Amino acid sequence: MNIEQANAIAMSEILQTIGCKPVKQRGFDLYYHSPFRSENTASFHVNALKNVWYDFGAAKGGDVVFFARSYLQSQNEDDTPADALRWIKNMMSSPTPSLYIPREVEATESGKALTVSKVLELESHSLINYLESRGIPLPIAKMYVNEIIVNNNKTGRKFHAIGLHTEREGFELRNKMFKGCIGPKSITFIRGKQVPAVEVHVFEGVMDFLSAVSREKDYQFMGDVIILNSVSCLPQASPYIKNYVYRTVYTWLDNDKAGVAATEALKELSEKEGILTFQAMNKTYATYKDVNEWHTQKQKLQP
Repeated sequence: MNIEQANAIAMSEILQTIGCKPVKQRGFDLYYHSPFRSENTASFHVNALKNVWYDFGAAKGGDVVFFARSYLQSQNEDDTPADALRWIKNMMSSPTPSLYIPREVEATESGKALTVSKVLELESHSLINYLESRGIPLPIAKMYVNEIIVNNNKTGRKFHAIGLHTEREGFELRNKMFKGCIGPKSITFIRGKQVPAVEVHVFEGVMDFLSAVSREKDYQFMGDVIILNSVSCLPQASPYIKNYVYRTVYTWLDNDKAGVAATEALKELSEKEGILTFQAMNKTYATYKDVNEWHTQKQKLQP
């Protein structure tokens, strides 16, 4: 584990591991009793959006690695950066900890603000145009996603979105202006042609999956597919990988901090489970942000 990977782990996960639970929460701001000392007032603040902390009682704060160093110091332990990385790796004994997403936070269901009105076959011109702008042909999209008419219960208005069904009976939603979900944030599992499958492909988002599968014969993978819908859902994917007899894991994650950290976590999981082959496919699109960007650029270059 390096510093970049350590700082990609959610601060809330680190604190939970050492027995700290938030006393109160306001949006992305979480308040804890300080893990460095005994106190009655919660003076330890975490901003979940930026994944940073600040201890008002000690007047200091920073990233995950600096927290680990400060915590080790409070326990009279060696607190070099190397000690901090070793401590973080030991504390996060699961190979798939919750990961902080260093990007704009996705809109999610809040207090049942969004509900499903209707589930249809894709027909909206605006959604079809959106898919085409992302390099996704309509026949392929129709195989895997639906058109969802969504109720916004706060405004009383409806809108249309591309919907991908999730394992917790919700939908991951996309349109040109909106990115969010209905129901708990969850992964999507898709069976491959081969049953039982001997390989599994892991994607971060639906557009990446649709981009990659459009290049496959019959627009299907031989192996199974897990779409995380957010790298924070990585722990939900772990049982699928453990409990199915896969011989190969392919990862198609983003070329950013969270994607690199998630790829490394899946590699560690594969090694732990004795899976024969682990293949990080991001080498194929190393100069692009993600699979979809690579796919759309390739299409533009084609005659």
